[in-house]
Amino acid sequence: MATAETQDLSTPEDIKKAYDDLTKEEEDCKKELDLLLSRHCQLDAKVRGITKVLPNLQVVHSDSLQLAEMLTFISTLAENVSAKVRQLDNARSRVSECQQRVHDLLDLQLCSDGVTAALASDDYEKAAAHVHRFLTMDQSQLEQTADDMQQDCATVSNSLSLLRTAAGQLQNIITLRFNEAVTADDLASVERFFKLFPLLNMHDYGLEKFSAFLCSKLKVTALKNLQNAQKTTTSDKRANVIYADTLTLLFEEIARVVEIHQPLVETYYGFGKLHKVVSLLQQECDRQSRLVLTEFGKQRLLERRVALIHELERSTAQPATTATGIVDPREVDQLLGEITIMHSRYHLYLRFIRRRVTNDLEVGVTDMAARTEHQDKLEKMIQDSELCRRMQELLSIYLQLERFYMFQSVNKAVAMDSVEAGSNVSSMVDDIFFIVRKCIRRAASTGNLDGVCAVINNACAALETEVCPALKQQLRLGYPSGYLDLTQAYNVMIQGRLQPSDSEQARNTFLVYLNNADVSCEYVTTLCRGLCQEIPVNSQQERAKLDSCLAGLGTVTASMGAIVDYGLQQLRVSAIKPRVAPWVDTFLSLSHHLTEEEFSSYEANEPFIRNLIANLDSLLSEFKKTLTPANCDALVGILVSEVTSQMEKVISKSEFNRLGGLALDKEVRSLVSYLNSATSWSVRDKCARLTQITTVLNLERVAEISDYWGVEAGAMPWRLTANEVKQFMALRTDFRSEDIRRLKL
Repeated sequence: MATAETQDLSTPEDIKKAYDDLTKEEEDCKKELDLLLSRHCQLDAKVRGITKVLPNLQVVHSDSLQLAEMLTFISTLAENVSAKVRQLDNARSRVSECQQRVHDLLDLQLCSDGVTAALASDDYEKAAAHVHRFLTMDQSQLEQTADDMQQDCATVSNSLSLLRTAAGQLQNIITLRFNEAVTADDLASVERFFKLFPLLNMHDYGLEKFSAFLCSKLKVTALKNLQNAQKTTTSDKRANVIYADTLTLLFEEIARVVEIHQPLVETYYGFGKLHKVVSLLQQECDRQSRLVLTEFGKQRLLERRVALIHELERSTAQPATTATGIVDPREVDQLLGEITIMHSRYHLYLRFIRRRVTNDLEVGVTDMAARTEHQDKLEKMIQDSELCRRMQELLSIYLQLERFYMFQSVNKAVAMDSVEAGSNVSSMVDDIFFIVRKCIRRAASTGNLDGVCAVINNACAALETEVCPALKQQLRLGYPSGYLDLTQAYNVMIQGRLQPSDSEQARNTFLVYLNNADVSCEYVTTLCRGLCQEIPVNSQQERAKLDSCLAGLGTVTASMGAIVDYGLQQLRVSAIKPRVAPWVDTFLSLSHHLTEEEFSSYEANEPFIRNLIANLDSLLSEFKKTLTPANCDALVGILVSEVTSQMEKVISKSEFNRLGGLALDKEVRSLVSYLNSATSWSVRDKCARLTQITTVLNLERVAEISDYWGVEAGAMPWRLTANEVKQFMALRTDFRSEDIRRLKL
């Protein structure tokens, strides 16, 4: 209302606008009043509830005040009690400290008297125990106590001086006695004095000296084993792996030393110290393994053999037989076996060392960061060791020798290929894949995944560059075409162009190599699946690396499959097409414009389809005896395609009436049934066009095609186009061309 009064109402429009505003404001006020009135009952109920609660609120208020007073009292009381407890705890701590000082003073005198008597009687264990008790005391506190106790100052000071002197004297004596025991090779005395070092706070010194003693024993044993290996003659049954045995004995000796003395170290020096002993043992292992591997390379002529292999690989004109004469693959095979044993024992040794040190650190080092640091140092020590470097170099040599052995053996298997009686594959297939599998599994036994992947890649290269060309070269010679009748074969034989035995041998060789390619595909697939399960991996990264290498075997399978397809096409051109075409062409010599009598006679005699099926069965019988099941099925597929194609051609050159179409339908059904029984898979899809052609030619009237067109019979779509349907319908002499042209398909 105030707003309306302040407005300028000089014009009717202003008055009307002010009136509208007032009216709207009045309506809003009315709605708000109606809302408040509607909530009147709820507000009354809440007010009544509050009125009932008010007396209780007074009680709660008084109780809360009383509770606050009680809490204040309890807090004050607790503060007073805790202050007294703190005083008692402080007093207890002082009493405990006083008791400890008293005990230390008493033990100080006992240790002073005891160490003197023990040294006099050469009882070093007891003397070390007294010194150890003295070293665990807080000497600054003892000196302070001596200052506080004027009357006993001289006694305490003398005891401290005596024990310090005794500690230094005992350290010198123990060190001297330990060295004498080492010189005398007295293991019992060595262990006796080794146990005393930690009592004198000489932990690191004791571990270092004891590890040096163990290394000296290890050195003597390793040199003795190496000398025995050098004396081994070729007649010894272990002569071929004597250096692998020598290296294995070195690793076993280190493992035995660790296993025997680990409890001693953990008992007297505590957990978490084993890695120091292992570090020194590893240094000695580097020195002794260097001697073994150097002698191994010298006796096995590694450098000379590798140099000869490199020379042969660079000389492309060098024949494989010459290579075999210089570097005998049989000797290389034995050498590879010895290197494999070395690597497998090396990785077994590393697993033992890692497991022992890791278990020791887990017990002795509770700090995760410190434990990780020690483990990292262990791994760095292993990776930087000379043994690791030498084994990597040996692995490189192994891979070169393995590649040479694989390629030479594969080439030899190809060169010595032969076919046994009753076999449909030659010897090269089993020989080659035995070699490949042997090489890969031998590499897997080394425990080095990188080496395994390298050998797998070599196997892929050998199969693709040596085996595949050998198979394709033989198939490229072609399949000698068979003769359609005896007269032609006789004429060729008389002319001296080809002896029957030569032709038969060439055909058998072609089929055997076609089978070789098919069986090789199967072997590669089986090999890949087996390696995926047999080769162990420790991480997802290693699994990805292995899968990447195994993918190369998939490429080999594709190459072998391409060779099989090439050979089958050779068969199609040489053996299938030249025979099928004349057999199917006899269809043209028969009339398909039949009367009822001719149809009955045609149906009873089956002049075309019976001969065709007999010829096809005879043709397949020739190959079923020699081809593998997979190749035989593939050949049937080619035969089906060729027969249907030829049938489609001769049908398009013929004319039919209703009975002729019906006869054709029965012939095609018989043909499809036979072809379907000749293979392990259905030929229905390959015969779809031919079947649909017979459907078109078997119609009673032109319009009936509408009942079939566009309808998928048993999920089999129409393979004929609309124009092709009309073209084949035009072969029916009883169909008018005008009706065919009017069809809308």
